[in-house]
Amino acid sequence: MSRRPARTRTASLLLVAALAALTGCSAVGESVPATPPARISPATAAPTPTASAAPVKPLARSLPVRVRVPAAGVDTGPVLSLGLNTDGTVEVPPVADADRIGWYDKGVTPGQTGPAVLIGHFDTARGPAVLKNVSRVRVGDEITVTRADGTTAVFRVRELEQVDKHAFPTAKVYGDTTRPELRLVTCGGELVGGHRPDNIILYADLVATRGA
Repeated sequence: MSRRPARTRTASLLLVAALAALTGCSAVGESVPATPPARISPATAAPTPTASAAPVKPLARSLPVRVRVPAAGVDTGPVLSLGLNTDGTVEVPPVADADRIGWYDKGVTPGQTGPAVLIGHFDTARGPAVLKNVSRVRVGDEITVTRADGTTAVFRVRELEQVDKHAFPTAKVYGDTTRPELRLVTCGGELVGGHRPDNIILYADLVATRGA
């Protein structure tokens, strides 16, 4: 399925994603160490128009191997490949790999036309995880993804959004786009019964490629 053109994948991706309200989160348990709540500032939550620039040529398909989010202190790899659970929900990284980021392998790879989706934990029962400092990211910050073919896709954050998991914006995250885009998803909000009730989503656009 992952090799079909993006437009033919959209309906199936949206159906799958509709079940994925827990994207980027797991049950952290009552014994989770104290961790500041993941919350984005309202000042950074709204989309900000970006300066017009020449479109960046999309890259061919190549698997992601490393993700860097300098503003959040993230530099991690190898990237995990995430598929679907038996109940149809999207997988999240195992707790043992909470320091790594996963890529949803039913979608496009970062740099291809369409929305590539990355998923990481904010925390687990073991403590803070790879995206523990997601609240430091601001509109305009860069996310870079190194790919197996040696190229690097450079994305710029366009929007940050915090939503209740039960109101997950499925079409906005997984729906077709006409250009290469990136989504980075984690969980947030105050702990409620050992779980974080929200998703934090970073939306980013491809602004440069290196090594191509």
